[in-house]
Amino acid sequence: MSRSTRCLDLPARLLTFSLLTICLPIMLLGQPARSDEAGDFDFYVLALSWSPTYCKQEGQNASRHQCDVSNAFRFVVHGLWPQYERGYPESCPGAPQRIDRRIAVSMEDIMPSHNLVFHQWRKHGTCSGLPPEEYFDLTRRAYEKITVPGVFRTLDKPGKSAPATVEKAFRLANSGLREDGMAVTCDRGELEEVRICLTRDLEFRACREVDRTGCRSGKLTVPPPRPR
Repeated sequence: MSRSTRCLDLPARLLTFSLLTICLPIMLLGQPARSDEAGDFDFYVLALSWSPTYCKQEGQNASRHQCDVSNAFRFVVHGLWPQYERGYPESCPGAPQRIDRRIAVSMEDIMPSHNLVFHQWRKHGTCSGLPPEEYFDLTRRAYEKITVPGVFRTLDKPGKSAPATVEKAFRLANSGLREDGMAVTCDRGELEEVRICLTRDLEFRACREVDRTGCRSGKLTVPPPRPR
């Protein structure tokens, strides 16, 4: 018998006590803090993926458009994600699930995968409360707001760095970006993403839950763009 079912079998004289000490906490814990409703969120996370890591780790399975190009991609947009202070909405109902392919074409220079564009819209864009065209225009404006540190624009051989050093480089390149307003993530010991928290008006802000998800490794490898 489950704990919640046992609450119904308690003697009447203990019912008030049991509801307060057992049943009520169970009901409260089982309720989501927020519902996945389009437009109902607190801030955005702009996720910038280090493309050379993706290309290296995926190998032959990587997107040819992203990885087999003469002008190699470096930081690309993974997505612009609506967030709650704790958790995030996803796949919100009420928004169109399909978007015009021309939007994906228009984003190729910063999101070099049509499947990624379509997926990001379905999972995250539908929760923005914006039409598809406005959501991806906002995504581009968020991307253009960020100054990528020079070392990542010129890297041509494998490098090593501490996650904190990557964060510091981004903070120095972007006035107002705070230590608790971003996270550097890693995958298999290699730089994966830089995630930056932005207000709905695309201003830098703190986001402790996102900050806590950062890479815990003392050092990470930064793969260079692979040569043609």
